Amino acid sequence: MNSSIGIYIIGDEILSGKRQDAHLHFVIQALKKRGLQLNWANYLGDIPNQITASLKASMARGDIVFSFGGIGATPDDFTRQCAAEAAEVPLERHLGAVAEIEAQYGESAYPKRVLMANFPKGAALIPNPVNRVAGFSIHQHYFVPGFPQMAHPMVEWVLDTYYQSLFHQQDYVEASILVMDAGESKLIDLMNHILHQYPALKLFSLPKLDDRRTTEVGMKGPENLVNAAMQDIKQGVSALGFPWVEL
Repeated sequence: MNSSIGIYIIGDEILSGKRQDAHLHFVIQALKKRGLQLNWANYLGDIPNQITASLKASMARGDIVFSFGGIGATPDDFTRQCAAEAAEVPLERHLGAVAEIEAQYGESAYPKRVLMANFPKGAALIPNPVNRVAGFSIHQHYFVPGFPQMAHPMVEWVLDTYYQSLFHQQDYVEASILVMDAGESKLIDLMNHILHQYPALKLFSLPKLDDRRTTEVGMKGPENLVNAAMQDIKQGVSALGFPWVEL
C-alpha cells in the first residue's frame, strides 16, 4: 500500500479540554487488528482556512484519511464546507442522505436536520448505525461525527467495505527489549550504529522514569530485518554491560 493512513480530529472542544479525544487510540487498534498502521494524526480547531488547507494537502498526497467532528448543522461546524472547498466542488443536497434523515426523523427532519445532508458534490454515504445521519466520503477522505459511539462503527464499516484487500498485506512488525540501568544517553552510539546498518527500519527509544533508568529500545519494519536488527541490539546492549529482558 502506497497511501499513508491519517486522521484529523476537529473541534475547539478537544483543544480546550472540554472533551477528551477518544478517537486516536481507537483508530490505532482498529487498524492494527486489520494488519494496518496509522501514519499520522492532526488535531485541528474550528478554523475553516486551516481545516481546508489540511484537507487539500492530504487529498493531494492521496492519503487515506478519517476526519472526526464538525459535520453537524450548527454555525461552528465547518468540516462539510471545508471538504467541498478542498475538493474544489460545491456543496449539494445528497438525496440518499436526505432519505436516511427523513426515515429517522420524519417531518422534524425539516428545516434544520436536513442541512446535514449537504455534502460535497460526488460524495458517497457512510451509514450511521445510531441515528441514520450519514457521514460522507470523497477522495479517500472519510468524514464522520465526533461522537465515538457513532464514529467508531462508521470507521470500521469504511475499512471493511473499501479496504479489505489491504488487510494483513504489509510485512511490518514491531519488536523491542527493555534495557535496565542505562539511560538513553548510554545507548545513543549503539542506536546510531543500528540505524546505519538497517536504514529501511524505524528505531524507537522510550525511557521510563523509574529507579533502574529503564529504556525500551525497539525496531519497526519488515520481519526479517527487524529480527536481525534486534539480535544486533541485544548483542550490543550485552557488550555494553547492561541487563535486558525481551518484550
